[in-house]
Amino acid sequence: MEKTDILNLLPEELAEECKAMGAPAYRAKQLFRWLHVRRVSSFAEMTDLSKQFQQELQKQFYINRLKMQQTLASHVDDTVKYLCRLSDGNCVETVRMAYHHGATACISTQVGCKMGCTFCASAPLGFVRNLTASEMLGQIYAADEGCPASERIAGVVLMGIGEPLDNYDNVIRFLRLISCPEGRNMSLRHVSLSTCGLVPMILRLAQEALPVTLAVSLHAATDDVRSALMPINRRYPLAELMDACRSYFAATGRRITFEYAVIAGKNDTPQAAAELGTLLRPVFSGQRPHVNLIPVNPVAGTDFQAGSAQRFRKLLERESINATVRRTLGEDIQAGCGQLRRNTLEQTANETNLKGA
Repeated sequence: MEKTDILNLLPEELAEECKAMGAPAYRAKQLFRWLHVRRVSSFAEMTDLSKQFQQELQKQFYINRLKMQQTLASHVDDTVKYLCRLSDGNCVETVRMAYHHGATACISTQVGCKMGCTFCASAPLGFVRNLTASEMLGQIYAADEGCPASERIAGVVLMGIGEPLDNYDNVIRFLRLISCPEGRNMSLRHVSLSTCGLVPMILRLAQEALPVTLAVSLHAATDDVRSALMPINRRYPLAELMDACRSYFAATGRRITFEYAVIAGKNDTPQAAAELGTLLRPVFSGQRPHVNLIPVNPVAGTDFQAGSAQRFRKLLERESINATVRRTLGEDIQAGCGQLRRNTLEQTANETNLKGA
């Protein structure tokens, strides 16, 4: 019999499983707390369950925990980057970032990515598979390992490797699990979800009644420039994307953050700022849009260089756009998305080639 990943189950699903096993309803609450509050790694650690029930659980379920393959701590700030190994041997990246309001984890939602954005270190490696909800949770639990309760992860950004809305069902399950009152009980207002612009999924997310902060990776204000940077724009051009953003705002009342990687000579000119103003001002019915400016990370194989985010911010302010510059964290530990995984895979490939030579 194939075992079920018990960390993937919502409380009501766990209750159904317990009922099918002939266990009382309160066992489900006990199990959920052991798994998501105390975060045990084996059923034998669940000391208030009978040995017989532990054995029954062991027959039907497994606890899917991630293993740390590599940990890099910044000497510049308190950023820590983890390379997490999954049960099938694949690896994903997680970053723990320190802010004055608490620690935030940037997690991955896929092994690799299909979207092919030219400024992303993950793109050349291609797509392998989706992560399960438990593997997303596992990144947060791994980043919390050894930390006192007061320093545990208080917020999450789904901005690591992968496109969250391309793994829609697993991401929604993760959001419901992380916000369960019986478990981690994280407020979804402390969760940001970044998308490159999958229009049907944005419209679907608007109906979920989940108060996450949606961040749209924009990076250009014209279709020709954006299509060159982000192939997804050829499928969902800017007019469709802006319509979806308006619909999302109308349905949820929650404003969207637009992410913009500032690339010297590509999208950082006064003309680009004016085009961005023309594009975004109509989206929120008279309210000023908010753009989060990101100095682009250097990526091997490209000639992209970071433009001046501060200069571009001033240009956007003249266009009645609120703009902030994302604080650069962990530069000394390859904290940019996909860099550590890419370097690790390339190193492994080189070692394999040397052995075969």
